[in-house]
Amino acid sequence: MKERLGFAGKFAHAFIDSKLTPLIIAASILLGVGAVLMLPREEEPQIIVPMIDLLCRCRERPAKEVEERVTRPMEQLLWEIPGVEYIYSTSSPGFSMAIVRFRVGEDEEKSIVKLNQKMFANFDLIPPGASQPLIKPRSIDDVPILALTLSSDRYDHFTLRRIAGPDLRPDQTGGRCL
Repeated sequence: MKERLGFAGKFAHAFIDSKLTPLIIAASILLGVGAVLMLPREEEPQIIVPMIDLLCRCRERPAKEVEERVTRPMEQLLWEIPGVEYIYSTSSPGFSMAIVRFRVGEDEEKSIVKLNQKMFANFDLIPPGASQPLIKPRSIDDVPILALTLSSDRYDHFTLRRIAGPDLRPDQTGGRCL
């Protein structure tokens, strides 16, 4: 009794009976080996992405006012710096924070100098009640690889922190828990 083959069966049967199949397999293996050998790679590539935090306090100001009077003008100044790729900012009551990220490969020291020069040249634009911005350079290694969120309908945030605190310690390599 002869079996009826569907499309996939006929396709597989054609490859099984073909004399080109071993040649196709050998060519695929050689191409794969060649690609692996020619592909440039490093075990731990070091990329340079200069990032700088700017922190500014504004005593007893609501978040909306902090955004309008501090964060937005600061963003406009930061966009004028050559090499800036992204600016992430946030405003909260009494506090403004901006993270400036320069293009990949920009010299870290020169980026910090450019940002410092821009901020020092415009200190006269700081509104009354706002502090001078605190400038803190960051490296790509400072970015957390894991963020945990603890929540409960039963416990408040303080109790959750006390319960999980001993288990959420920073590691010995300088990591930190927030």
